[in-house]
Amino acid sequence: MSTTEFDISLPSIRYVQNLIKKATPTELKLLTGEIVTGKIIWQDQYCVCLVDENTQQITVWKQAIAYVKELGVGSGE
Repeated sequence: MSTTEFDISLPSIRYVQNLIKKATPTELKLLTGEIVTGKIIWQDQYCVCLVDENTQQITVWKQAIAYVKELGVGSGE
């Protein structure tokens, strides 16, 4: 498989696709320690894009992400 292809068989790709489909509020912690929250609206093989509470789009390189966490009821969202 070419490195430019989007491999939807990977569990991490399917997980993020599910977050997109359900419009789940999500927290991304970056390797810099910064936390970005919002709803992920798309992903490609290199980046994800979130929309925050101000409807501002934030594109994050996947290699900069330390973790992805769903924000549910009782977590402040």
